[in-house]
Order: sequence, then C-alpha cells, then structure tokens
Amino acid sequence: MTLNFINHYCLRRLTLVTLLVLFSGPLTLPPVHAASISAEEIIRSTASKAMMTLRKDHELFEKDPEQLYRVIENYILPHFDFISMSRLVLGKHWRRATIDQRKRFVKEFRSLLIRTYASALLKYRDRTLQLLPSRKQKRPGRTEVRTKVNIDGGKSVTIDYSLYDKKGQWKVYDVRVGGVSLVVNYRSSFMNEINQAGGLDPLIKRLAELNRNARAG
Repeated sequence: MTLNFINHYCLRRLTLVTLLVLFSGPLTLPPVHAASISAEEIIRSTASKAMMTLRKDHELFEKDPEQLYRVIENYILPHFDFISMSRLVLGKHWRRATIDQRKRFVKEFRSLLIRTYASALLKYRDRTLQLLPSRKQKRPGRTEVRTKVNIDGGKSVTIDYSLYDKKGQWKVYDVRVGGVSLVVNYRSSFMNEINQAGGLDPLIKRLAELNRNARAG
C-alpha cells in the first residue's frame, strides 16, 4: 500500500474533496449544536461560507499547506467522530485491538485523511451545493443529510452524510459520494492490508510512514 495508491484510491473512488468543501468554513465559525441547529442547517450554512474562505486564502494555502492542515484540524474535523469511524472501518480488528493500538490507529487515520483531502482541496474553489430531502433513519438521534454538488463540465455528484446526535452535537460517522461509502472503501483497503501483513500493527506502522513521507514532501 503506497501513498500514491491511497491518494488515487480516495480521489478516484470517493471524490471526497467535496466533503471538505462543505465543511471548510471561515476561521471564526463557532461549534454548532444539534439542540439549536438541525443537521441540514449545519451543512447548508457552512457550505455557503466555505467557498469564500477558499477563494480568500487560496494562495496562502498553496504556499503553506500547513495552514490548510490547521484549518481542517481545528474547524472541520470537530464535526466528525473519528473513533466511531475507526471502529466501523476496522470492524472485528477494532474489537480485538488494545487501547494503545486504537489510539495510534485513530491518530494516523486522521492524519491520512487531512493530508489526502487537503492536497485535493487546493484544486477546487468554485462549487455550488444543492440540499436534497434528508432520509429519516429508524434509530432515534440519527439522520442522513443528502446533497448534490456541481463539479466540472456541468456534472454533479451526490454526497450523503450520516450523522448522529452525540451529547447535543451532530457528528458525521460516514459519507457516501455517488453512493460510495467512505467507511466501506477504507474497510476493504485496510482489511486487505491487515490480512496480508498479519495484523493491525503493520497497518498502523505503514500509515505512520505514509504520513511522515507526506509531511517531508
């Protein structure tokens, strides 16, 4: 599993740059709470401000990607529950993992997504969002917010966000782009790596190596 493979895999299969576009609001964007704002409004209001930030600071982000990494870390990732995502991605291997293995995996998984998405995000600025009717979920405190984003050549891609209410805040635990699930795709990739390497530790080590190489340029 190489860095080029992961980047190509994520960008080709998921086009998840649009995920960041929806959540990359201005630096002053405060946390939003499910008790006061619906999941739909979170995505709609954030998306309306996202492009302004990208256009305003695009040159800065190109010259210094670390600035963009910090924006993603501080103002985008708080909307996601990476522990739940990691648990879903690893499946049985999460249940078997030690506390230390879980912490290390979550850390490297976050870093992988930050850098993969940031590199793609720099290529996109002008996008429009259409909010589609949400899908009701059987389990209380859960919802799926559906959107459509216009991309190049008059084409569009659907992006569906699965969220749950975590102590008064809506948290994303999966995203489907064009019907393709982030969790399912990473699960397939990581399961193959774990099976071939013979355990979770080699996968974590490999992800850490990929992240170090990315930081080194």
